[in-house]
Amino acid sequence: MTAAGVALPLLKQCLIRRNGQQEQYGVAASRLQELRSKACDLLAIDKSLGPITLVLAKDGTIVDDEDYFLCLPPNTKFVVLAKDEKWSSSRVDGGTAWLQRETTETDGADSKGERWRHLARQLKADLSTIILMSEEDLQVLIDVPCSELAEELAENQHKIQTLQDTLQQMLDRREEERQSRQLLQLYLQALKNEDSAVPTAAEAEETTTDGKVTVDLESNSGGSAPTTQLSSQTLTQLREKAAPELSLASQDLELVSKNDPESLALALNWDKPKTEALQKACQEELSRRLQQVQALHALRSISKGKEKPPLRDWLSPKRKK
Repeated sequence: MTAAGVALPLLKQCLIRRNGQQEQYGVAASRLQELRSKACDLLAIDKSLGPITLVLAKDGTIVDDEDYFLCLPPNTKFVVLAKDEKWSSSRVDGGTAWLQRETTETDGADSKGERWRHLARQLKADLSTIILMSEEDLQVLIDVPCSELAEELAENQHKIQTLQDTLQQMLDRREEERQSRQLLQLYLQALKNEDSAVPTAAEAEETTTDGKVTVDLESNSGGSAPTTQLSSQTLTQLREKAAPELSLASQDLELVSKNDPESLALALNWDKPKTEALQKACQEELSRRLQQVQALHALRSISKGKEKPPLRDWLSPKRKK
């Protein structure tokens, strides 16, 4: 209460950060406009880049209503978006921060240009995000003209060419691993065929039953669409790609591994054991990538004494491995 007996507006404690960044700042504000203004000052956002949008960090919900803002609990986390920026979530798992790619599918020349710039900013913030990218994202960065990528990352073209060569090596390594898995599957299938005898009546009946289940799945798929939270593009990759876990970004690997097996089986028109095997493979690939990122961060902390070395330190040919 003031001396005149008028109640002062209550300050709400909030946490704010820029889109695609890990650093967050605490700020107190009584109104949305006050929070926007303070966010611009703290995060060094030019106010000419307005309108400034505040979204919930956990799910991207736009907060544009004063009453809704007042109902939010203290220390709610916000992401601050400048004009034309799109929200993309970030995740910290086991002490390893990694940026998830935007899930909104875009097309057209302008959208593609914005996409590679978004990926380039991820690399500039932390080069280890290469490990977590999908094959499609890696190819996007490889296809960018070296001069444009060098300008975006503020590096010389020789170092950027080295970076693109590294991206190509990542793609080649995944393809080699995919081919190795296919050869192993063919070998195991050949052994199984050699050991199999003429099917008995019971086996023939079981085969018929399995076929009937497949038909049932196909008929069910024509009804209400199962909820998988996966894009049509991701589902297509899961169906058609050999070892699809190697093709996907870590964000999609996590979605696949955490999906309900029955819903995912219906969406893919697969049986449950095959779907569960896919989910296990995705979980293992995700764990492997996160372990690689954690190892890189641990080595970086030991050798550099800081979490995020500049991109030039990574690209320098003199850097010790």
